[in-house]
Amino acid sequence: MGLISPHLSDLYVDYFSTDSLGDRERAFAAVESVDAIIALGGSKLGRVLDVGAGDGVVSAEIDRRNLASAIVAAEISASGIDKMRSRTFSSPFEIKQIDGYTLPFSDAEFDTAVCAHVIEHVEHERLFLKEISRVAKQLYLIAPLEGGLRGRIDRRMGHINYYTPMSLRNLVETSGFTVDGVRVFGASTERERIISGGLKGSIKNSIRRAVTLVAGPYAPHVMAHVMALHAVPDAR
Repeated sequence: MGLISPHLSDLYVDYFSTDSLGDRERAFAAVESVDAIIALGGSKLGRVLDVGAGDGVVSAEIDRRNLASAIVAAEISASGIDKMRSRTFSSPFEIKQIDGYTLPFSDAEFDTAVCAHVIEHVEHERLFLKEISRVAKQLYLIAPLEGGLRGRIDRRMGHINYYTPMSLRNLVETSGFTVDGVRVFGASTERERIISGGLKGSIKNSIRRAVTLVAGPYAPHVMAHVMALHAVPDAR
């Protein structure tokens, strides 16, 4: 299916090397992601494929909570793979370097695929998701909702796709999956403080909570939120 474009893959060569602030932010995001997986029914994940595993922080959180019988982390970034190799896991754990679109696994090899904060970085999203639908029996996908009135494109973190709740669900449902569970939430105060700084992060989090209370399901169109989906592949 082809490789990820060099101008994008080059972004991730040293992506996980020296950014301690990014490490802290990703750790909080991993906790939020796994909380969402559990809220959507993912208490027993079986054999897990962590697609776009980055530095392994989501895999580590899944392992910490004893949710998986085994974990395979698939990642394109050499710096991410280096960090994963320094982690200790109690579950059986394996790392596979991938090209971005071809997963070197058999059909339905995994009980669960997890794709957390990855799809917003992916150039050809449907190719990526269809390949996941081939190798996994279910998918938990977590992604930021940044496509509403927020209206600011910021590619410094490598985001090239900006979603609303409808567009993200439509993407998954037109990529070989049926969505059967959705959860939308805002970043925790701790994560917001890391992203925006202490006082500013606390203020933003308070505003986000107020917007959520007032706007309800329309809140993600006003301020950035996060969406988690549980989906199963359509009949093969």
